Amino acid sequence: MAPCWAGLLARGHWGKWRSLLAGPARSQRRAGSASGDRAPLLYAPEHYALRALLRKIIDKEINPFVDKWEEEGQFPAHKVFKILGQAGFLGVNKPTEYGGMGLDFSYSIAVAEELGNIRCGSVPMAIGVQTDMATPALTRFGSDDLKQQFLVPTIAGEIVACLGVSEPGAGSDVASIKTTAVRKGDDYVINGSKMWITSGCQADWMCLLANSREGPPHQNKSLICLPMNLPGVHIAKKIDKMGMRSSDTAQIFFEDVRVPSKYLIGEEGMGFTYQMLQFQEERLWAVANNLAPMENVIQETIDYTRQRKIYNQPVLDNQTVHFRLAELATEVELVRALLYQAVALYIRGEDVTKFASMAKLKAGRLVRELTDNCLQFWGGMGFTNEVLVSRLYRDARLLSIGAGADEVMLSIICKYMKILPRKK
Repeated sequence: MAPCWAGLLARGHWGKWRSLLAGPARSQRRAGSASGDRAPLLYAPEHYALRALLRKIIDKEINPFVDKWEEEGQFPAHKVFKILGQAGFLGVNKPTEYGGMGLDFSYSIAVAEELGNIRCGSVPMAIGVQTDMATPALTRFGSDDLKQQFLVPTIAGEIVACLGVSEPGAGSDVASIKTTAVRKGDDYVINGSKMWITSGCQADWMCLLANSREGPPHQNKSLICLPMNLPGVHIAKKIDKMGMRSSDTAQIFFEDVRVPSKYLIGEEGMGFTYQMLQFQEERLWAVANNLAPMENVIQETIDYTRQRKIYNQPVLDNQTVHFRLAELATEVELVRALLYQAVALYIRGEDVTKFASMAKLKAGRLVRELTDNCLQFWGGMGFTNEVLVSRLYRDARLLSIGAGADEVMLSIICKYMKILPRKK
């Protein structure tokens, strides 16, 4: 079935969009091209055309199978990624010479938003790891040979990527990781473990962060492309989680794993810096990916409470209910505005660490509040596994934890405000 999506592009649809984006016209359409700090409307017609094609794939190839995958505790990543890769959606903002579309980051955000229409959080999260979490540093700093070996097939959906940063004793505190990569001859010898690895059971390679030399914790780490089929890589277990059920999340151990030194991404010792840069795209992507689920839950709650009656009147007619839904919809639009501003500034090359942290903090808290409030309006039905609100209630809880917990986001914001107390 997958080739039919590639056929849509081959039959001229994407060619027309690409021609519109070529030359001088493209620079005018890039988000953030307006002067000043205020972002223009982020999306052009080409963004919506791209989203429309993606929605067709979601409706035909993904959503009909989500309930089954959630029950089984895993979705077929290789199959799904092959479909998306052939249609170009795994390399929207990646260079054309490596199989990408060569578009700016606003198109990745448009894709992230549309992926939010998948009826679970697990599949979009795994796609986001493939496109905007495990590959940005490789794209920016990797050698051509490294990109040919790992990036090209990842963009094509031929292999599955994962990101190895978190450990049992180091989650948001990235500087405290213990995994080591010791140089011996032409190899790095990897020892240690990684935790909470999305797609860890199915991945073909890992973008691994490890301590590669002695020195300060922000200067002694490197990012390495690590094939998951090497001797000494042990997938200890698939973690049983309260949400994100169809995403395989693994604990992985490394025992004297020998990786060629040529698999180093960029410069040795720059891994922490590279990973912090990757986090910015990851956080913006995650915010975008939660907009559609919040909108969908609000609309489905409106539909349900309009027909569900209590004391001979629709639940929706209660002022407490419709006022609260109006407040939540307003909050969603405020998060969207902050996200679009951050993305526009990011495309202009500005440091958006503060705005990305603010957006993730607010989105993580809002999606928890929104799902809790809406679930309450569903009553007993909200406590079942038969409706979207209960699934999002479980899945979206991760947004305030993953890619830097809320408390880390607050510390970053305080640092940029220059109100964070200095360490004594």
